[in-house]
Amino acid sequence: MDWKLRFTDEAQVGLAVKAWLITGLVMIFMQIVIGGVTRLTGSGLSITRWEVVKGSVPPLSEAKWESEFELYKQTPQYHKINKGMTLGEFKFIYFWEYFHRLWARLMGLVFLFPFLWFVWKGMLSRRLLPRLIVVVLLAGLEGFFGWIMVHSGLINRPWVNAYNLTLHLCMGLLIFGYLLWTTFIAYQPNPEPVSRGQEMRRFAWAVVAVAFFQIALGAMMSGSKAGLFYPTWPDMKGEYLPAVLLDGSAWHLENFLNYDTNPFMPALIQFLHRNTAYILTILAMYFVWRARKTEAPLLRKGNVALVAMLLLQVLLGILTLINGKSMIPVTLGVMHQAGAVILFGVLLFVTYQCSGKRRLASSVSDR
Repeated sequence: MDWKLRFTDEAQVGLAVKAWLITGLVMIFMQIVIGGVTRLTGSGLSITRWEVVKGSVPPLSEAKWESEFELYKQTPQYHKINKGMTLGEFKFIYFWEYFHRLWARLMGLVFLFPFLWFVWKGMLSRRLLPRLIVVVLLAGLEGFFGWIMVHSGLINRPWVNAYNLTLHLCMGLLIFGYLLWTTFIAYQPNPEPVSRGQEMRRFAWAVVAVAFFQIALGAMMSGSKAGLFYPTWPDMKGEYLPAVLLDGSAWHLENFLNYDTNPFMPALIQFLHRNTAYILTILAMYFVWRARKTEAPLLRKGNVALVAMLLLQVLLGILTLINGKSMIPVTLGVMHQAGAVILFGVLLFVTYQCSGKRRLASSVSDR
């Protein structure tokens, strides 16, 4: 049978496709939240094998639970942190890592099969199809990076490598952002033009870049446990700039590689995270002020959401920090991570609203 790839008109993308895109976004957001819980409860290393198919079934008998527990007892995390934990305590951390992986498998099914169906039925536009193929490829790469991250905590360190954790979160954020932008295209193919659109669009992208960098620093904060070193605000234990950062002898490659064996990296990461937050707040507020006279209703609504989300995220960051005396509180930490993703999404929304292009009037209408 001769089959030819078909496409729908960009303005005629159906409700089923749009609902599917929203479902994908919600699932990615939830996966990032579940990943935050997994990280903050120390659950990420409880499953020591990467079994894509077999791993979808949890232990169903006491003997299998004991077998999984024995594998975990061979890890550095068990010997250095959790030695002597009970099987019941192991089941708790196993649950979160299993749930994290199960949700990833579920996302794959929810995304892939409808995608193939929509392609077969010609329900995607020429603009959407290549973007969705990129999402599929990035999702596969993300799963691979996830296992590299887990494996990094099964060798010497009793936790995952902070750099690998940062890469894993940044990839997840990139997938979320790319799919979100694709969803904007599906719902609003042609955003309304705004005054000084090109200038505003450039500035908005700059704010998005700073936000992405800030979230990456947040992942490093979590992975290196830097928040526990200076749980005070607005100062860092009485200093704006920790003295260790002024010591020239501390600025060498060994301290960057072995970030968890010295006080230099936690101080540097937290200092950068705090001050990037200040810069991001100023830039975002300035963007909103510059766009205050816009007549585009969606941009105005987006700016209101931006201010509200920005202030909430700053508050969550401060509360998470000052309450992290011996460990980061799970609820506040997860809310702070979720807030970062939502803030990033709002920034992308206002950026998209600045991407509308003015159309030249036809020669007939000019007469």
